[in-house]
Amino acid sequence: MESEALFDLHPASGSWHRQRRVGFDLETTSRFPSEARIVSAALVTCDPDDSASPRVREWLVDPGVEIPQETVEIHGISTEYAREHGQDAAEAVAELLAALTREFVSGAAVVVMNAPYDLAVLRGEADRYGLEFPTPKPIIDPLVIDKQVDKYRRGKRRLPDLCGVHGVQLAEAHSAAPDALAAVQVADCQAEKYPELQMPAHEIHALQMGWKADQAEDFQAYLRKQGKADAVIDGAWPL
Repeated sequence: MESEALFDLHPASGSWHRQRRVGFDLETTSRFPSEARIVSAALVTCDPDDSASPRVREWLVDPGVEIPQETVEIHGISTEYAREHGQDAAEAVAELLAALTREFVSGAAVVVMNAPYDLAVLRGEADRYGLEFPTPKPIIDPLVIDKQVDKYRRGKRRLPDLCGVHGVQLAEAHSAAPDALAAVQVADCQAEKYPELQMPAHEIHALQMGWKADQAEDFQAYLRKQGKADAVIDGAWPL
Protein backbone atom coordinates (compact mmCIF):
# COMPACT_ATOMS: atom_id res chain seq x y z
CA MET A 1 0.00 0.00 0.00
CA GLU A 2 1.08 3.59 -0.53
CA SER A 3 -0.12 6.40 1.72
CA GLU A 4 0.00 10.06 0.83
CA ALA A 5 3.61 11.17 0.38
CA LEU A 6 5.04 14.09 2.29
CA PHE A 7 5.62 16.16 -0.84
CA ASP A 8 1.91 15.89 -1.71
CA LEU A 9 0.98 17.82 1.44
CA HIS A 10 0.71 21.55 2.00
CA PRO A 11 0.83 23.56 5.25
CA ALA A 12 -2.60 24.21 6.75
CA SER A 13 -3.85 26.64 9.36
CA GLY A 14 -4.41 25.51 12.93
CA SER A 15 -1.31 23.34 13.06
CA TRP A 16 -1.04 20.98 16.03
CA HIS A 17 2.46 22.20 16.92
CA ARG A 18 1.24 25.72 17.69
CA GLN A 19 -1.51 24.55 20.03
CA ARG A 20 -1.69 22.56 23.25
CA ARG A 21 0.53 19.48 23.09
CA VAL A 22 1.02 16.87 25.79
CA GLY A 23 4.10 14.68 25.93
CA PHE A 24 3.52 11.20 27.36
CA ASP A 25 6.17 8.73 28.45
CA LEU A 26 6.47 5.59 30.57
CA GLU A 27 9.34 3.81 32.25
CA THR A 28 8.55 0.15 32.82
CA THR A 29 9.71 -3.25 34.00
CA SER A 30 10.24 -4.78 30.55
CA ARG A 31 10.86 -3.94 26.92
CA PHE A 32 8.09 -6.37 25.99
CA PRO A 33 4.74 -4.53 26.25
CA SER A 34 2.79 -7.71 26.91
CA GLU A 35 4.60 -8.25 30.20
CA ALA A 36 5.65 -4.71 31.16
CA ARG A 37 4.35 -2.92 34.25
CA ILE A 38 4.54 0.83 34.74
CA VAL A 39 7.26 2.10 37.09
CA SER A 40 6.99 5.79 36.32
CA ALA A 41 4.88 7.96 34.04
CA ALA A 42 4.76 11.58 32.99
CA LEU A 43 2.53 13.97 31.12
CA VAL A 44 4.20 17.23 30.11
CA THR A 45 1.86 19.91 28.79
CA CYS A 46 3.16 22.55 26.40
CA ASP A 47 0.54 25.25 25.84
CA PRO A 48 1.19 28.60 24.13
CA ASP A 49 -1.65 30.12 26.15
CA ASP A 50 -0.16 29.07 29.49
CA SER A 51 2.59 31.28 30.90
CA ALA A 52 3.66 28.45 33.23
CA SER A 53 4.16 26.00 30.36
CA PRO A 54 5.55 23.37 30.32
CA ARG A 55 3.58 21.83 33.18
CA VAL A 56 4.68 18.41 34.42
CA ARG A 57 2.56 15.69 36.01
CA GLU A 58 4.48 12.64 37.23
CA TRP A 59 3.67 9.30 38.81
CA LEU A 60 6.12 7.00 40.62
CA VAL A 61 4.50 3.58 40.75
CA ASP A 62 4.99 0.43 42.78
CA PRO A 63 4.36 -2.09 39.98
CA GLY A 64 3.66 -4.92 42.42
CA VAL A 65 6.38 -7.10 40.86
CA GLU A 66 10.15 -7.24 40.97
CA ILE A 67 11.83 -4.70 38.70
CA PRO A 68 14.54 -6.55 36.73
CA GLN A 69 18.08 -5.24 37.14
CA GLU A 70 18.38 -4.71 33.38
CA THR A 71 15.58 -2.13 33.48
CA VAL A 72 16.80 -0.62 36.76
CA GLU A 73 20.01 0.16 34.89
CA ILE A 74 17.95 2.06 32.30
CA HIS A 75 15.68 4.20 34.46
CA GLY A 76 17.35 3.93 37.87
CA ILE A 77 14.26 2.90 39.85
CA SER A 78 14.79 -0.19 41.99
CA THR A 79 12.15 -2.53 43.38
CA GLU A 80 12.92 -1.33 46.92
CA TYR A 81 12.64 2.34 45.99
CA ALA A 82 9.37 1.83 44.13
CA ARG A 83 7.88 -0.12 47.04
CA GLU A 84 8.86 2.54 49.56
CA HIS A 85 8.00 5.65 47.59
CA GLY A 86 5.72 4.53 44.77
CA GLN A 87 1.97 4.92 44.49
CA ASP A 88 -0.31 1.89 44.41
CA ALA A 89 -0.36 0.74 40.78
CA ALA A 90 -4.15 0.54 40.40
CA GLU A 91 -4.56 4.05 41.82
CA ALA A 92 -1.77 5.53 39.70
CA VAL A 93 -3.01 3.88 36.49
CA ALA A 94 -6.53 5.17 37.14
CA GLU A 95 -5.22 8.73 37.61
CA LEU A 96 -3.06 8.52 34.49
CA LEU A 97 -5.89 7.16 32.38
CA ALA A 98 -8.24 9.89 33.61
CA ALA A 99 -5.70 12.59 32.78
CA LEU A 100 -5.00 11.19 29.31
CA THR A 101 -8.69 10.76 28.59
CA ARG A 102 -9.27 14.45 29.30
CA GLU A 103 -6.52 15.35 26.85
CA PHE A 104 -7.90 13.12 24.10
CA VAL A 105 -11.42 14.47 24.60
CA SER A 106 -10.10 18.04 24.39
CA GLY A 107 -8.46 17.27 21.05
CA ALA A 108 -4.95 18.11 22.29
CA ALA A 109 -2.16 16.37 20.41
CA VAL A 110 -0.57 13.73 22.65
CA VAL A 111 3.05 13.23 21.64
CA VAL A 112 4.42 9.71 22.24
CA MET A 113 7.76 8.47 20.96
CA ASN A 114 7.19 4.94 19.59
CA ALA A 115 3.52 5.17 20.55
CA PRO A 116 2.61 1.47 20.09
CA TYR A 117 4.86 0.47 23.00
CA ASP A 118 3.69 2.98 25.62
CA LEU A 119 0.04 2.72 24.63
CA ALA A 120 0.12 -1.09 24.63
CA VAL A 121 1.64 -1.09 28.12
CA LEU A 122 -0.98 1.34 29.38
CA ARG A 123 -3.80 -0.64 27.80
CA GLY A 124 -2.47 -3.79 29.46
CA GLU A 125 -2.48 -2.01 32.82
CA ALA A 126 -6.02 -0.78 32.22
CA ASP A 127 -7.14 -4.35 31.51
CA ARG A 128 -5.29 -5.61 34.58
CA TYR A 129 -7.19 -3.28 36.89
CA GLY A 130 -10.53 -3.32 35.10
CA LEU A 131 -10.27 0.28 33.92
CA GLU A 132 -11.56 1.84 30.71
CA PHE A 133 -8.94 2.59 28.07
CA PRO A 134 -9.62 5.70 25.96
CA THR A 135 -9.42 5.88 22.20
CA PRO A 136 -5.85 7.14 21.69
CA LYS A 137 -6.42 9.99 19.26
CA PRO A 138 -4.89 12.32 18.21
CA ILE A 139 -1.35 11.01 18.63
CA ILE A 140 1.89 12.49 17.29
CA ASP A 141 4.73 9.95 17.05
CA PRO A 142 8.14 11.49 16.29
CA LEU A 143 9.51 8.07 15.35
CA VAL A 144 6.93 7.46 12.61
CA ILE A 145 7.38 11.02 11.36
CA ASP A 146 11.17 10.72 11.33
CA LYS A 147 11.03 7.57 9.24
CA GLN A 148 8.73 9.35 6.79
CA VAL A 149 10.58 12.64 6.40
CA ASP A 150 14.16 11.29 6.56
CA LYS A 151 13.75 7.76 5.32
CA TYR A 152 17.32 7.12 4.19
CA ARG A 153 19.25 8.65 7.11
CA ARG A 154 21.68 6.13 8.54
CA GLY A 155 21.93 5.36 12.22
CA LYS A 156 19.58 4.68 15.07
CA ARG A 157 16.31 6.48 15.64
CA ARG A 158 15.90 6.41 19.40
CA LEU A 159 14.79 9.55 21.20
CA PRO A 160 18.37 10.62 22.06
CA ASP A 161 19.29 10.18 18.39
CA LEU A 162 16.40 12.37 17.24
CA CYS A 163 17.31 14.94 19.87
CA GLY A 164 20.79 15.04 18.36
CA VAL A 165 19.42 15.49 14.85
CA HIS A 166 17.23 18.42 15.89
CA GLY A 167 19.43 20.03 18.54
CA VAL A 168 17.11 19.24 21.45
CA GLN A 169 18.65 19.02 24.90
CA LEU A 170 17.94 15.75 26.74
CA ALA A 171 19.54 15.95 30.15
CA GLU A 172 18.16 12.71 31.63
CA ALA A 173 17.45 10.12 28.98
CA HIS A 174 15.17 7.29 30.15
CA SER A 175 13.41 9.41 32.77
CA ALA A 176 9.72 9.84 32.04
CA ALA A 177 9.33 13.63 32.35
CA PRO A 178 12.50 14.64 30.44
CA ASP A 179 11.69 12.08 27.73
CA ALA A 180 8.10 13.33 27.43
CA LEU A 181 9.23 16.94 27.08
CA ALA A 182 11.97 16.05 24.61
CA ALA A 183 9.46 14.14 22.46
CA VAL A 184 7.31 17.26 22.18
CA GLN A 185 10.32 19.41 21.35
CA VAL A 186 11.51 16.98 18.67
CA ALA A 187 8.02 16.86 17.15
CA ASP A 188 7.87 20.66 17.13
CA CYS A 189 11.23 20.79 15.36
CA GLN A 190 10.00 18.30 12.78
CA ALA A 191 6.97 20.48 12.05
CA GLU A 192 9.12 23.58 11.68
CA LYS A 193 11.66 21.85 9.45
CA TYR A 194 9.00 20.17 7.30
CA PRO A 195 6.07 22.61 6.89
CA GLU A 196 4.09 19.89 5.14
CA LEU A 197 3.52 18.43 8.63
CA GLN A 198 1.68 21.55 9.73
CA MET A 199 -2.01 20.64 9.94
CA PRO A 200 -4.68 19.92 12.56
CA ALA A 201 -3.80 17.10 14.93
CA HIS A 202 -6.52 14.72 13.77
CA GLU A 203 -5.30 14.99 10.17
CA ILE A 204 -1.68 14.12 10.90
CA HIS A 205 -2.88 11.30 13.17
CA ALA A 206 -4.64 9.74 10.18
CA LEU A 207 -1.60 10.20 7.94
CA GLN A 208 0.69 8.51 10.43
CA MET A 209 -1.50 5.41 10.34
CA GLY A 210 -0.77 5.05 6.64
CA TRP A 211 2.89 5.97 6.99
CA LYS A 212 3.44 3.36 9.70
CA ALA A 213 1.76 0.68 7.59
CA ASP A 214 3.99 1.53 4.63
CA GLN A 215 7.11 1.54 6.81
CA ALA A 216 6.26 -1.88 8.21
CA GLU A 217 5.59 -3.25 4.73
CA ASP A 218 8.92 -1.93 3.44
CA PHE A 219 10.87 -3.35 6.39
CA GLN A 220 9.14 -6.70 6.09
CA ALA A 221 10.03 -6.84 2.38
CA TYR A 222 13.64 -5.98 3.21
CA LEU A 223 13.90 -8.74 5.82
CA ARG A 224 12.47 -11.30 3.44
CA LYS A 225 15.00 -10.30 0.78
CA GLN A 226 17.66 -10.94 3.42
CA GLY A 227 16.48 -14.53 3.69
CA LYS A 228 14.06 -14.19 6.60
CA ALA A 229 11.13 -15.61 4.67
CA ASP A 230 8.80 -15.76 7.68
CA ALA A 231 9.40 -12.20 8.85
CA VAL A 232 6.21 -10.37 9.77
CA ILE A 233 6.26 -6.71 10.83
CA ASP A 234 3.15 -5.33 12.47
CA GLY A 235 2.07 -2.07 10.83
CA ALA A 236 -0.68 -1.21 13.30
CA TRP A 237 -0.47 2.28 14.78
CA PRO A 238 -0.89 3.81 17.32
CA LEU A 239 -1.84 0.43 18.83
